[in-house]
Amino acid sequence: MSGAVKKVTDVAFKASKTIDWDGMARLLVSDEARKEFATLRRAFDEVNTALQTKFSQEPEPVNWEYYRKGIGSRLVDMYKEAYDSVEIPKYVDTVTPQYKPKFDQLLVELKEAEQNSLKESERLEKEIVEVQDLKKRLSTMTADEYFEKHPELRKKFDDEIRNDYWGY
Repeated sequence: MSGAVKKVTDVAFKASKTIDWDGMARLLVSDEARKEFATLRRAFDEVNTALQTKFSQEPEPVNWEYYRKGIGSRLVDMYKEAYDSVEIPKYVDTVTPQYKPKFDQLLVELKEAEQNSLKESERLEKEIVEVQDLKKRLSTMTADEYFEKHPELRKKFDDEIRNDYWGY
């Protein structure tokens, strides 16, 4: 097996082990998305299986002695020489080195965005609790109690009242 094919096969095998299919499936909400996801998983498994079986096998070696007996050594030696001279080029990956730094940077940005999102979610959850609490207490709360809790609104309210009532 050529080195490139073996490498692709190994990467595909490892990728199949690291994919959290069940975790991703739990994130899906619609039946259509679940069907598409199942189709994707089956296709991935089929390709992965093909890579594991088809490309992981070494070709059977040619039994040159068998052919020498039946055909003759001179002709078989010519074919053997031609067969041995065939070189299958090795795949040289020139794309991955270009995109690997970009991908790594995107992963860093993704982690930062995830952390920011978690912080924002936490802040919003606290705000929701405060609003729900305020909603419960609002019916019995006086304006002074409300402004005590939100002093930034007191000045704005006073300025608006002054403008509306006194005209300045």
